Amino acid sequence: MKRKLLDNTVWKFLLVGVANTLFGAAVMFLCYNLLHWGYWVSSAMNYLLGSILSFFLNKRFTFQNRERGPAVALRFALSIGLCYLIAYGLARPLTARVLSGFGETLRDNGAMVVGMGLFMVLNYLGQRFFAFRERN
Repeated sequence: MKRKLLDNTVWKFLLVGVANTLFGAAVMFLCYNLLHWGYWVSSAMNYLLGSILSFFLNKRFTFQNRERGPAVALRFALSIGLCYLIAYGLARPLTARVLSGFGETLRDNGAMVVGMGLFMVLNYLGQRFFAFRERN
């Protein structure tokens, strides 16, 4: 099991993730800090736009999935949605507790950073073992 988790897909996923994270974080922090769209809308824009990029890069490059049809896209979307809700749903109250003496803007920005980290781990597992899983 450990060997299966730590193969070449991990490194490819991380490479795609770096590009995706830079793109998505820029979108999220610009939406929150410049457009003042709020925590949930800003973080959702990150994952909406970043997920489109991630789908194509991870499907072809990381997991080399050749499956056609809507099923793979639906599994991907379900995985992304669940990972997003879990990661950001946990990040906000955890960060609010840790940073309780600070202002809302700092707490929300901190929660978005924590949410990104949680999302990355959950997303790899979701894409690897659900969205782009190998079919026998």
